[in-house]
Amino acid sequence: MKVQLDCFPCFLRQVVIALRLCTKDKELEERVIKSVLPEVERTDMSKSPAHTTTFIHRKIRQMLGTDPFREVKHEYNEHALGLYPSLMDRIKNSPDPLLTSARLAIAGNIIDFGIFSSVDIESTVERALNGPIEADDYPAFRKAVDASHDILYLADNAGEIVFDRMLIETLNGFGKCVTVAVKGSPVLNDATIEDAGQAGITGLCEVVDNGSDCIGTILDMTSKEFNRIFDNSGLVISKGQGNFETLMNERREKIFFLFQSKCDVVSRELGVPLKSMLLKEHGEKNPLKKGL
Repeated sequence: MKVQLDCFPCFLRQVVIALRLCTKDKELEERVIKSVLPEVERTDMSKSPAHTTTFIHRKIRQMLGTDPFREVKHEYNEHALGLYPSLMDRIKNSPDPLLTSARLAIAGNIIDFGIFSSVDIESTVERALNGPIEADDYPAFRKAVDASHDILYLADNAGEIVFDRMLIETLNGFGKCVTVAVKGSPVLNDATIEDAGQAGITGLCEVVDNGSDCIGTILDMTSKEFNRIFDNSGLVISKGQGNFETLMNERREKIFFLFQSKCDVVSRELGVPLKSMLLKEHGEKNPLKKGL
């Protein structure tokens, strides 16, 4: 997905969110804001918004000398873990545990501090369990899960990764070999190995990092070992809007995108209302394109 005009205010809003999480130093805030403007100016309109935000957040961390999202990531991991027991009961008691756990994984995608400064997880869970999925390829997803032994799960955000755990446990119950990929180093509120450990995922399956601090999954910036796993997995479950932005044009089969459409640019790209839930197949025979 290419950068659109509406992306530019969002680039700067992300800087403001990061600053408000970690400093009240007005002079530092001014220096950081002004320092990221050249990164915005260098935006390549032919690439995804995630390319620009990757460089913006590198600059923010460099200037602050810290990860501004570390504390809020820990907070939302703990909050999601508090919901975990009751939500797992709902999965186990549902007529279709795979569908319910997939819906809950999509619900968790609301935890995104690149876009929102606060989130209402509980109401989003109820909407995800009972509301429509705008782009619903669940029958194909179920078929792909049944047919695949090795599954690569691309995690997105901290907090959300606890909701991913529920789907991963369900896949484990189907006898699947799941590998979870997280970021190689902190960026925004994306999940790292530390978050996977806090969420209880490292004890469930293999967890690897993608060797990168990029937003989404930019295969030119990820490690050779991660790219090998990506290419050789029978099925890729891609969580989150950033992964959608960066992988929607990859020419390989058996990728399923699970996310919520959280900005006008993505919603227009897909032809769906804002805040839509999506479980969408992508591949050479079934490309994602405008007007689903």
